[in-house]
Amino acid sequence: MLTAIILIPLLGALVVGLLPTTRAPLARPIALVVSFVPLVLTVLVWLRFEGGLLPEQIESLRWIPALGVEYKVGVDGISLPLVALTALLFPVSMAYPLDLLGRERMYYAIFLFLEAASFGVFLALDLFLFFIFWDLTLVGMYFVIAIWGHGDALRSALKFFIYTLTGSLAMLLGILGLYLATSPRSFDMVALIQNPALPGGGLRASLVFLGFAVAFLIKAPLVPFHTWLPPAHVDAPGPGSAVLAGILLKMGTYGFIRISLLMLPDAFRKYALALAIVSVVSIVYGALVSLAQTNLKRLIAYTSITHMGLVVLGIAAAGGVLGGDVEARRVALDGAVVGMVSHGLITAALFLISGSVYARAHTYEMPEFGGLLSRAPRLALLTIVAAFGGLGLPGLAQFVADISVFVGAFAVYPVLVIVSVAALVVLAALFLRMLRMMFLGPLADRWREFTDLDRVESAVLVSLLAPAVVIGVIPAWLINVIDATAGAVVGRL
Repeated sequence: MLTAIILIPLLGALVVGLLPTTRAPLARPIALVVSFVPLVLTVLVWLRFEGGLLPEQIESLRWIPALGVEYKVGVDGISLPLVALTALLFPVSMAYPLDLLGRERMYYAIFLFLEAASFGVFLALDLFLFFIFWDLTLVGMYFVIAIWGHGDALRSALKFFIYTLTGSLAMLLGILGLYLATSPRSFDMVALIQNPALPGGGLRASLVFLGFAVAFLIKAPLVPFHTWLPPAHVDAPGPGSAVLAGILLKMGTYGFIRISLLMLPDAFRKYALALAIVSVVSIVYGALVSLAQTNLKRLIAYTSITHMGLVVLGIAAAGGVLGGDVEARRVALDGAVVGMVSHGLITAALFLISGSVYARAHTYEMPEFGGLLSRAPRLALLTIVAAFGGLGLPGLAQFVADISVFVGAFAVYPVLVIVSVAALVVLAALFLRMLRMMFLGPLADRWREFTDLDRVESAVLVSLLAPAVVIGVIPAWLINVIDATAGAVVGRL
């Protein structure tokens, strides 16, 4: 079933890409149907999930025996929520209206290809396979930004690709370091979790950890590796930004858990405090720089740095040893994974909203708006829900993530948590400022013909924000799945 989740979008990409020109209008319905199938399969996988330290529902096949490479996929409580997020976000992003510049077949084929690669990253249980899927996501997103973006899209796409490819090369060195430390030689992630190949925090383990850390910090991204993110988001199309923020950024934080924390536990403990400090710098930096933005998309991009910093703080606390008990560190790891899901839902919705605004106004500059509440009440309402979700209002998913990370991390790094909480006050201020600038006050004459969201746009946004509300009100169904693995991970540490 897990193989089908990867394979069906990949085959769909081939079918859509090879459609004759006369059949181009069929690209959209075929792509939407194909992308919906993995969502159904993910629900079935979720219902069969039991939970524990090691992945389950494993499917494997010998691939390159001479190198010890396998095709091996499986899920645990860390990866399953991210697989579900991917299964939801891709079909709704593809359904969102966008001017495709007459390239419908290419657009939907690339999105399906990117969906398959994203599933592969979260399901892979072989380091070689993980690396292949990781790099394939770079290719797909590069073309989405370069072809359907606006502004200086080619430059932004190139910057994104160079940064993330540099991270991939650093990760490749880390993978080779782990591989050469195994006996017999193997890329098997399950075996490396059960028996870490580099116990202790010596020089070799530290260098391998550094290779992975650079890759994951760039991907997340955290300061000082964040500079590719704002231009990539500003110039990408709305659906591209939604997938970039909702899925691709999570690959960095997921990698910290799947590889750094589980396969290099001693090295992770050694550098957990440094990682926590970097995360808090990112939290504060992202909030302060966001407050200075007048460009709607750039503002949302910088808030992503703050939210991903919170996720990494939770991960660092889970592996930290300066203080705190097992229960506190487990709560921090639970909050980190919930934070990935909540950010994926809420920030993806905000980027789609910004795409709708740009399609109508051809600008992201918030001071040029004002009074849109009277012209676009659906847009205003959904933006308000998403903004309150982004600032961590109780009753929404981000609040569950924030409070879990803070409660767990406070037992390990209390000073860093205090600084982080102060930064969230700034986050609340900037979202409220955004709502005031865009929707309140008198309506400018130039926006008298501004149209509200249509039914498709509204339905897509509701499909993202409704789960954020459900998680905020009834979080147990998600936390129980995460905790089934997080408790075992932290208990072993």
